[in-house]
Parts: sequence; C-alpha cells; structure tokens
Amino acid sequence: MADTTWAVGIDVGGTFTDAVAVRADGLVRTAKVPSTPDDPARGLLDAMAALTLAGVTPGAVTRVVHGTTVATNALLTGSLTRVVLCATDGFRDVLAIRDGQRPAMYDLFQPRPRELVVRRDRLVVQERIAGDGTILVPLAAAEIERVVAAVRRRRPAAVAISLLFSFIEPAHERALGEALRRALPEVPVVISSEVAREFREYPRTATTVIAAGLGPVVGRYLDRAAAGVAALGVPGSLLIMESGGGLVVADRAAREPHRLLLSGPAGGVGGAIEIGQRLGLTDLLTLDMGGTSVDVCLVRGGHAPRRATQAHDGVPVLAPALDIATAGAGGGSVAWLDPAGALRVGPRSAGADPGPAAYGRGGTEPTITDAHLITGGLDESTPLAGSVRMDRSAAEGAIATLAGPLGLSLEETARGILAIATAHIAGAIRRVSIERGIDPRGLPLVAFGGAGPLLAPTLMRDLRLAEVVVPPTPGLLSAAGLVGADLRFDESQTLLLRFGSRDEDRLLAWLRTAAADLERRLSAEGVAPGNRRLAAVVDCRYLGQGYELSVPVPAISRRAVRELPQAFHRAHREAYGHDAPDEPVEAVTARLVAIGVLPHAEPARVARGARGGRPDAAADLGLRTLVAVSRQERVRARLWRRDDLRAGDRLIGPAIVEQLDATTIIPTGMVGRVGAWGEIRIREART
Repeated sequence: MADTTWAVGIDVGGTFTDAVAVRADGLVRTAKVPSTPDDPARGLLDAMAALTLAGVTPGAVTRVVHGTTVATNALLTGSLTRVVLCATDGFRDVLAIRDGQRPAMYDLFQPRPRELVVRRDRLVVQERIAGDGTILVPLAAAEIERVVAAVRRRRPAAVAISLLFSFIEPAHERALGEALRRALPEVPVVISSEVAREFREYPRTATTVIAAGLGPVVGRYLDRAAAGVAALGVPGSLLIMESGGGLVVADRAAREPHRLLLSGPAGGVGGAIEIGQRLGLTDLLTLDMGGTSVDVCLVRGGHAPRRATQAHDGVPVLAPALDIATAGAGGGSVAWLDPAGALRVGPRSAGADPGPAAYGRGGTEPTITDAHLITGGLDESTPLAGSVRMDRSAAEGAIATLAGPLGLSLEETARGILAIATAHIAGAIRRVSIERGIDPRGLPLVAFGGAGPLLAPTLMRDLRLAEVVVPPTPGLLSAAGLVGADLRFDESQTLLLRFGSRDEDRLLAWLRTAAADLERRLSAEGVAPGNRRLAAVVDCRYLGQGYELSVPVPAISRRAVRELPQAFHRAHREAYGHDAPDEPVEAVTARLVAIGVLPHAEPARVARGARGGRPDAAADLGLRTLVAVSRQERVRARLWRRDDLRAGDRLIGPAIVEQLDATTIIPTGMVGRVGAWGEIRIREART
C-alpha cells in the first residue's frame, strides 16, 4: 500500500505566510496566505487550513515544521518581558558597559543603545568563583534569602541569573535558581550555565537575559500554535526551525527561545542547498527577498557556514546561526528622501499592514513593490499570492511623492528605487563573499522569496555571476526548506585548557560525555542509530590571543585530540598567512552537534515539453511593457504562465514569468531554460 503521509512546512514572514506539504510519494501541495502580525499563530493556522482545502488530510500529517519571526520581532521592537537580572557583585552593570564598541566611531551624538534590563532591576549577589572553579566567596543561605526577597518585591515576568565563571562551576547559579523557582513557581528562571556555558561576560549575560525575556513571549506563541495544529486533527509533532538550520521539538524551542532569532531565513537556505544538490551545484549564493528584508548566504561544498555567535540590534547572542547577511531591501522596504534630497531605500518596511501603497490597504509610502508595479515587473491584473489585488493608481500616487521633489518621471523614479535596492543587495553579496576573500564571479545565484526572481538577473549581470536558478515555487522555498530539514542538537562548553598538559583529558572527557548525552536525546526523538550524525569542533588560539579559530575534530578519540594543535597551526596559516608552531596552543571552547536525519520525499519531476524548446501555446499570456532596471529602455516582454511550462522549454528575454507565489524577470540578452524539476536557469544568451 502506498505511503500517503504528509510532511508540512509553514514559514511565517512579515507579509505572507507560506505553506508547503510534501507527500511521501513526492506529491506537493502549496498555500500562501497573508500574515497576521497582530496574532502570528493565526497566520500559521490559516495556512494549515488552506493546505487542507488543497487536499492535505490533517490526520495523515506526520510532522509540521515551522519557521517563525516571533523571537526576532520581540527583540527588535523591545517587546521582551520584564526581566530581573542577578549578577555577581561588581558585575551588575555589564549590560550597560557592553563590550566597549561604538557602532559609529566618530558620531558624537549617537543614541545610547537600549539596555536589556534597567539598573533598578539588576541585583547584586554576594558570591565569587575563581577562573579555575575555586569558590572564593561562598553563596550563603542568608544571601539567597535576601536575593529571593529582592526579586519578589520587583514582581518580574522572568528572572535571569548570570554569575561569574558559572560556566566552569555552576553550583552557585543552581542553588540560587532552585531557591527562586521554589519561591516564585509562576516566574520563569533562566540561569546562564543552562543556556550559555561559554566565557566572556557580556555575551553570556546578554544571552541569558534575552532567553529569559523571550521565554514567556515565545512560549505562549508556541503553546497556541501547537494547540491549534492539534485542534485541526494533526497527530504529528510540531517542530521548530532554529537559527542554525536544524529542527527541535516545540517545547524545547520554548525553553531556548534565543536559538530562534534567525529561524525564518534558515529554512530558505536549506531549501536552496537541496536544490543545488539536485542540480550538482555545491558552491552557490542564496538570495531570499521577501516583504521585509533580503537575506544572502554563501554556500560552499554543499554546506552553509555557521557562526557560534549572532548579533541582533548590536546585542551578542551565544547560539549557533547560519552566516547570513541581511539588507533592508524587501518588497515592502520604503523609499524616502534624506535631508539632502537624496533618494534612499529601506531599511524601514511597510510590513503586511498596511503594506505597500499598491496593496490598496491604506498605505501611502512608496516601496519597492510599488516601483515594480510602475516598471511593469508586476501588473495589477495579476493578484499577489492569488489574493492581493494590486492598485496601480495608489502606487503611482506614492511614487509621485518622490518624483516631484526629484524632478523625475514616475518611471525614472521607480527605476531609481530598484537600482538602489539592487545595490543594497549586491553589497550584502559582497559581504559574504569578497570581504571574506571569496570571488563570487562564476557562482550560481539561487533566487527565491516572493520578490527575489524580479531583481536576481540584474544582480547576476552586475556581479558577473554564472547564472540565476529560480526554484519551482520561489515564493515558498523557505517553507519547502523546512520540510527538508533534519533534527539538530548543539552543545558547547568553554574549557580554557592548554594542549600538552593533562588538561587534554578534560577535553576528551567532555566530548565523550556530551556525545552520549546528544545520542540519548536523538534516541528519545525516535531517531534510529543509522540516522544519527555527530560532528565536533574546538575553538583554539595561541596562548595570549584574544580571538579563536574553529578546528574540526575528525573523531572523538585521544589521538584526534592530541593532533588538534597541528590542525590549528594549519588553519591559522590558511586564515592569516602565518602560524607560530613553537607557541603553546589553548583549547578555548568545545562544540558538538548531533544531527538526526528525518525521512524526506524526492520531489516529482515535471513533464518534458514536446516542441523542441518552444513553450506550449497555453503558457503564452501575450506581451507587457517592461522598464529595464540597469538599462534606460522600455521593452515589450513576452509574458509566460509558469504552471504551463515544461522541462526543456527556452524563454528568451525580455520575458516575464508569472505564477501564484512569485514573478520572474528575464532581461534582454538572457535566456531561461526550464529544468527537470521545474526550475528555471537564467544565463546570458551568449553562454
């Protein structure tokens, strides 16, 4: 009997909520509904209901995978719940002192960054632990009682505890945390030795506070989402995408909300990697252009690079994350004039409500979407996502507020907006490639998101990339990437030990203990031994350095640990052009990741065209006037319906390809070819 179970991915974006369901035999069903910023869980449930109408049986869904921006939005908008911080005496103000960095070195009037916890809610704890774990000042029972009473008087929504060197010796944190949990059972208590067992006081304390502040917000959201999915009759589990590109069960995500800050973009990168693997592309660039922002990632060897530390609004967070560069150039990014009268684009966005002026929902500010409508990339006769009717007159009115002061026509102003947006995106691509010593020329660009394929070919030409790959459902790729993701658990521990001493045994012991713990967690999730993967790295440095390099550990063995110094010398020479073989090497932080491979269906191939590369007549929708972004010309572009394209079809530019979830532009001098899985590969015609 055929397997008819479904795996569902739902990505809640700033403007639309995307859903993809993949059946075990490769059948795909999709849905796209407007996001509901006032109640994000409603958007998720609306998408699930839309899939049901599309033929997905809720009772046959084995898992629902969700990418969310709830944590990100709460942090960026200052909507964290009120937190009381308990810190070692002398370290009360570490959140205010920060790391001593100034975002704008020479700006004497830059605003002071918003403090995560106001000073009156930062409490001092009389205790002290040395860097080797020795207890210098014991945490007395009377001190615990005093701190508990002080916390109770402040009536916080959450408590964060970050005591000095607790990543080495957590006894004081645990004792204080247990006392607070007994005294205030309704208040979440987060201790740093549970969420960030790493050194450097500011990042560790900030991470703990963010985890505490996000906990109630994310917890309520995930509880509602899980209950709503269950109420629809879905028996499968709710899994959440973390910033590092892996999945965790919803209840664990609620306990570690700081790991969700890049949940949304991670799914798209995973989907792009999956497409690259099908096409034999292991090195590629990803471009995710949605309604609010643009996310860019450089993939090498079939893997996206990861960072051990993220930064959000200037605040460091100790949690693994994909190395993604962001630009404020999404479809809803607002175009404006600065005090000198120069045209600017972003980073502020019109969001989903009211959205761009073209949505006809009361928005009056000009956006990138409005510019596309004026230049012909979009058309009011084709609703966005099948439901949002475009209003050209409203878009013209918004663009006119800029065109008048600039002394330009509507088309010239719109083209200028798109040119600036393209430059912003090119800058993000350069940040993940050229600024890291990697030449992007010759790399393919996988373009997705509702707005990605509109500008990607222009970027390809400007940056001399090899080609643009447009997935079959570009506006839904982030949701599709969620379906293709696997379980991922991470552990880290700062050790600060020197190689060549008996301390090496501590490193090996931690790796073995952490590996056993992660194996148990995978087993608890039902992952068979043959589907488990472990990988370890150790952050190393020369003794006295203030920065580290991550060195892979090929096996959890004594020999592999002893060979780490030589591997570090090679890594240092490759990264910086020199090494110091005679200098002692220090192991700073050990990191271990466990992957639980989930079952994934192979997508079905599309039918092959029968006209020798000429699309079927049913796909031809006529002609539309298109204003080129990079060339001052107006052309008549052939308009194609993507649902009627077949493998082998050739689309000669200028052309526009329309579908429910996105629009693709093929400029003059380029040609698009439809591949076996329905992807469109756009290249310069001469190649």
